Formats: sequence, C-alpha cells, structure tokens
Amino acid sequence: MEVMLALIIATLVGCGVYLTLRARTFPVILGITLLSYGVNLFVFVSGRLSLNQVPVVGMSENASAPLPQALVLTAIVIGFAMTAFLVVLALRGQLAGAPEDRGAVRECGHDRGGGSVLGGWVEAGGVPVPPAVLEA
Repeated sequence: MEVMLALIIATLVGCGVYLTLRARTFPVILGITLLSYGVNLFVFVSGRLSLNQVPVVGMSENASAPLPQALVLTAIVIGFAMTAFLVVLALRGQLAGAPEDRGAVRECGHDRGGGSVLGGWVEAGGVPVPPAVLEA
C-alpha cells in the first residue's frame, strides 16, 4: 500500500513539474493543479492512514490524526481558488490579444523599442504605454 501511494505521489508531482515547465498557458495551469494534488496526497498520507478510525481524539483508542485532514481540506479549497484565478487570468490574456510566445512578438515586428506587446499596449522600458502615445 505504501509503495503504491509513493508511486502515485511521485507520478503526480513528476507530471506536474513537467507540465509546469512547458511554454504554453494551459499545460502550466494543469501542471500546477497536478502538483497541488500530489502535495495534498503527500500531506494526507503523512497523517498515517488508518481504516475505520474516528478522526476525533478521545472517541477511540487509536484515533487518526485530524490535522493532516484539516490541512488537506484547506489546501483543496485554496488550490481550487488558485486554479480558477489562473484560468481567468489566462482567458483575460488571450482575449486581450497577448501572445503566449514572446519570441513571436519580436519576429512579427510588433515589438517597438525593445518592449513587449500586451493587448495593444506596448511595454517600453518596463512602463506600459498606449499605442496612441507612441504614434504621436
């Protein structure tokens, strides 16, 4: 049982790290989600798995540890909120016209003055500047 759980945790974390290192937005979001699942499973297993035990101390002789369960529940809620935020952020960037590959901006000639393009605004020297200011 322990070897199987260790392999599952290693697979989740390995796939999560691999996808997080990708260049596209969706695999990064999926990788962060898989990584959080692996960490949640690790924290849950660290509380010693016990079958048919009461999670409340004092109700049984061998009660399971309630702290890892509370931590995992909190991490699941935070992970869901983070995933929802990243999806909205990615959709917002896509709707604003921000390219996922910054190298494509330089190759197509939209890069003015060594900056990057984000939704029609050009970032020149670290300061976002609207296109109308550059044309004037």
